[in-house]
Amino acid sequence: MKTSQNTVLLIGGTAGIGLEIAKQLTALDNHVIITGRNQERLDAAASLQNVTTILSDVSKAGDVDQLVERIKIDFPQLNIVINNAGRAILYNLADPNQDAFANAEDEMLTNYLSIIRINQKLLPVLLTQQSSAIVNVSSIVAYVPGITLPTYAASKAALHSYSTALRLSLEETSVRVFELMPPLVDTEFSKEIGGHNGIKPSVVADDLLAALANDEYEIRVGDTAKIYELFRQSPADALNVMNANRKAWIDSVQN
Repeated sequence: MKTSQNTVLLIGGTAGIGLEIAKQLTALDNHVIITGRNQERLDAAASLQNVTTILSDVSKAGDVDQLVERIKIDFPQLNIVINNAGRAILYNLADPNQDAFANAEDEMLTNYLSIIRINQKLLPVLLTQQSSAIVNVSSIVAYVPGITLPTYAASKAALHSYSTALRLSLEETSVRVFELMPPLVDTEFSKEIGGHNGIKPSVVADDLLAALANDEYEIRVGDTAKIYELFRQSPADALNVMNANRKAWIDSVQN
């Protein structure tokens, strides 16, 4: 997959990993269409060269329909879609005062169902290109759940399964399907779960660009690769490593 002179739709590209990916893509002479729900952040992202910003909420069907229509009219050459929007809720499944169903519904809509919807609606555009790609951003917890983000982990596991099935379904077409699986990353998004201990967003963007160039479809960044290998050897050990501090966390949210 070439990494320059593409037209890229980046869903959720105004901060963190998404913004860093946008910076690196524009530096390589790609045109990047950035969507987001926050106009102030979109305005800041618009300062990048070769960028179009669009206010759009991927979880809303009407917003998605409007976005797709604009893409078809203004950017028919679109050949890469990066699904980076995310929703994560920090809570304890064992707490009866938490509405686990509402939390899961919220996360599943943004992290999983919305991605299926926008991919399906944009497939007719992508299939007309000589070379195109879908990148779904999942997480290390797609392999092994963490107790602090229980239903977020479930949504990313669903996204991993879907990404694999989509890749197989499109293998005889021009559309390649990539899955980007970061570990803990130092962003505002992960602040509540100790994001300051994570890797820099630039590392994730670097690995994505390298994987696109080499057609490496499952991109296990940093500790994700280590957890994946441990999971293959011993799922129980991988689960324990991912949740090594679970007792301390449970005590902290209960007190």
